[in-house]
Amino acid sequence: MNEVLYILCSILILPVMIFAISASVKVRRIFDKHNTTYNENNFTAGEVARAILDRAGLQHIAIKPIEGSLTDNYNPKEKTVFLSRSVINSRSVAAIGVAAHESGHAIQHSTGYIPLKLRSALVPYAQIGSQLALPLLIIAFIFQGSAMIMPKAAEYLISAALILFAATTLFTFVTLPVEFNASRRAKQILQQGEILNAKELSIAGKVLNAAAQTYVASFAISLLQLLRFFFLFRRR
Repeated sequence: MNEVLYILCSILILPVMIFAISASVKVRRIFDKHNTTYNENNFTAGEVARAILDRAGLQHIAIKPIEGSLTDNYNPKEKTVFLSRSVINSRSVAAIGVAAHESGHAIQHSTGYIPLKLRSALVPYAQIGSQLALPLLIIAFIFQGSAMIMPKAAEYLISAALILFAATTLFTFVTLPVEFNASRRAKQILQQGEILNAKELSIAGKVLNAAAQTYVASFAISLLQLLRFFFLFRRR
């Protein structure tokens, strides 16, 4: 049974990886396509982010530029919304969608949104897991091949590695509601605040929906990898 499940996970991971790559390409393609579609109110993305935060009573949250392309993020420790230079001064509908999404994360933080709290708590464990899980599994694989020499060492390493890998998988899972909720908040704010008209809102939604697919793909890949390693060592 373990053999069958391992093979099944191995087969499934290829199309999921293809989906992940295509999702990343799709985000860039849609963003670039609509990055020259400017909003009729002539707002910049930075101005929209500031207006959203101020309306939510978050005047203390800073907005700063960050290097890179689509590197936009909200840092809860610094209480800062970081917008890439290609976004912050842009008047495009796509850039405004991104800025509203990151502002949505700041609002989540201020309201104590539970999935965001959980994700923040998981960050150190996910970082350790992403760095150590695979090396530990490789070492465990070697030890398992020499079980007569170190019979228990392989078991301990396998258990530790799988726990660390599970932490990264849990992190990607908890990320899903955080990102989907931030996008939902962004769409509502852009509509209710009359920042974008119906056509512009539809375009911003396409950008946000495409970005959401990348998070789904990340979780699927992480889950399949975890199951592959689990069944790999079970069958051995």
